[in-house]
Amino acid sequence: MTSTHAFWLAGRQATGEDSFDVTNPWDGRLVATVAVPTDAQVEEAVAAAHAVREEFAATPAHVRAAALDHVVRRLTERTEEIAQLISAENGKPVKWARGEVGRAVSVFRFAAEEARRFNGGEAQRLDTDAGGTGRLALTRRFPRGPVLGIAPFNFPLNLSAHKVAPAIAVGAPIVLKPAPATPVSSLILGELLAETDLPAGSWSVLTVPNDRMPALVQDERLPVISFTGSGPVGYAIMESVPRKHCTLELGGNGAAVVLADWSSEEDLDRAASRIATFSNYQGGQSCISVQRVIADASVYDRLVPKITAAVEALVTGDPSDAATDVGPLVSEDAARRVGSWVDEAVAAGATLLTGGTRDGATYAPTVLTDLPDTTTLAREEIFGPVLYVRRVDGEAEAFAAVNDSKYGLQAGVFTHDLETAFRAHRALEVGGVVIGDVPSYRADQMPYGGAKQSGVGREGVRYAMDDYTYERVLVLTGLAL
Repeated sequence: MTSTHAFWLAGRQATGEDSFDVTNPWDGRLVATVAVPTDAQVEEAVAAAHAVREEFAATPAHVRAAALDHVVRRLTERTEEIAQLISAENGKPVKWARGEVGRAVSVFRFAAEEARRFNGGEAQRLDTDAGGTGRLALTRRFPRGPVLGIAPFNFPLNLSAHKVAPAIAVGAPIVLKPAPATPVSSLILGELLAETDLPAGSWSVLTVPNDRMPALVQDERLPVISFTGSGPVGYAIMESVPRKHCTLELGGNGAAVVLADWSSEEDLDRAASRIATFSNYQGGQSCISVQRVIADASVYDRLVPKITAAVEALVTGDPSDAATDVGPLVSEDAARRVGSWVDEAVAAGATLLTGGTRDGATYAPTVLTDLPDTTTLAREEIFGPVLYVRRVDGEAEAFAAVNDSKYGLQAGVFTHDLETAFRAHRALEVGGVVIGDVPSYRADQMPYGGAKQSGVGREGVRYAMDDYTYERVLVLTGLAL
């Protein structure tokens, strides 16, 4: 699978003076050698995006939609190839990588649909006061300008799609910076975009290292930044460019609440299965993976053994094997950090029920109870295959436990009661509440984002399109309304 990849500069392939290797975190083998753009090439890409901004904004909707439709077809045709690349560069089990490609297909399809109906205009009579007699306001949305999209390693294709597809849909040029650990799938996306009739300069994929990202962030020709990644980096970006429009999709420590009415054996089996799967499905490397399980005292003693058994039943191993549920983390350093947090928790008094071991970049799926509130694991995002279970008495205590966090991305609440669902929606300080399931559910067309330190703004195709644009009012005078 070894290959050399050029980056994409204003819609064409290019190579620089340097390159870096992408390796498989499972076995260390070389996946690809990737070219690195020079400073002059980065400047050329940004200048091209700035120069084409008005032309691209004026591109007919059918042209942009056709390009997006083309990407849908080509991603579908190349699903298996791209899934294997994601698995190789990321360490993600191939069955989850196939699902990621399918989700990216949906993102581009949603964007093509929205491109055709976006910006239809809203007319408002202004003669509700005497001074507005004969006046009509027409409101439309226009791109804020070129977008800098910064994608993370954990969903290297789909989260790049969430930057690129909405930008194309609204006619905003985009410069995409993929994560250095996982750039290959974003470069494949560039291949598909190059097959379209989009204007030159309307998109670039630049494989620059992270230490060169600040120059892109500071560039005034990129007035919109869409970043997915860690909280410290995201907030540092926003604080460094206070006059730019920033969308930040940051961390979380997702809570799954199991309330007293979710009490049959079938209920608890389902909760345990979903919790086990979605604490570990990307090696725990998802912002909405299950990290905290908050269980009512009436179901706690029956639920904990079921969760432990479900976690132990997961298949850990080679991510290229279709039977594998849990693969390695993105690097051995990441696995060491996860292990240090678990060791700290156990030393502080937590009970380790299963897992707690490391083999290279692979960390065994882990379950703990009795976790002290003062530990790092209790307060921060683990971003690894680790969950802990906490006993609470009643709904009020459960919801308070969810809110006792600096994060607020999504929460799952296992309940059958509709009134409880609406109370959860009102009480929980998160961006999304999922009833009857884990917090890890995300449909790519729904609004997605967090509260508190989990970010600013919303993704989900239509919502990102709103973020990339602003309202402009046209007032018509002298009309016989």
